[in-house]
Amino acid sequence: MCRSGAIDLICVDSVSALTPRAEIEGEIGMQQIGLQARLMSQALRKMSGNASKAGCTIIFLNQIRYKIGVFYGNPEVTSGGVALKFFASLRLETRATGKIKSVKGDEDIGVKVRVRVQKSKVSRPYKQTELEIIFGLGVSKLGCVLDCAEMMEIIAKKGSWYSYGDHRLGQGRDKALQYLRENPHLSIEIEKAARSKMEEFGQSALPWEPPLLHNELDVIE
Repeated sequence: MCRSGAIDLICVDSVSALTPRAEIEGEIGMQQIGLQARLMSQALRKMSGNASKAGCTIIFLNQIRYKIGVFYGNPEVTSGGVALKFFASLRLETRATGKIKSVKGDEDIGVKVRVRVQKSKVSRPYKQTELEIIFGLGVSKLGCVLDCAEMMEIIAKKGSWYSYGDHRLGQGRDKALQYLRENPHLSIEIEKAARSKMEEFGQSALPWEPPLLHNELDVIE
């Protein structure tokens, strides 16, 4: 698929689910030490060059495992060996940090996620941001806009009330988000103000890491 040039994006979900043929044909309980790691190393040597020439982006999703008998340091490790870590141009670590409740508080409607850049060949690594994923919708663009505008003091927060200029957005974050959903022209205006301020000062000059501001094509709100 990489070599064909007909596909721009391939997503592998997940590395841990890639099963070698020897493991499929073998018996349950048989040890295949390092088999998946060796195959991943061979595959990446071929795919990386082909993907680069064809302009194809490959996204590998992975899972965390724990090293046995580790008492000091981080016991976490990703499956599939270390080859993927070296070949990757960008590595993002995502962790759920909490749940998002409905306005009534009677059900979970999403999760809060912290994203950390572990490796980057295209930008500065070790940046960190937080975002919200709403079930059935995806990343909450309005949530990112609201948080970023609040950090930049475009939106004022006094107590639990949010306000933008003469507009009272609501009491509490959920009410403020609901107000922005009902007034899309206002949310667009706030987003433009936030982007303009980021371009004016430059992200490197900001004393904090603003949440990700996605383009409309990247996120479903």
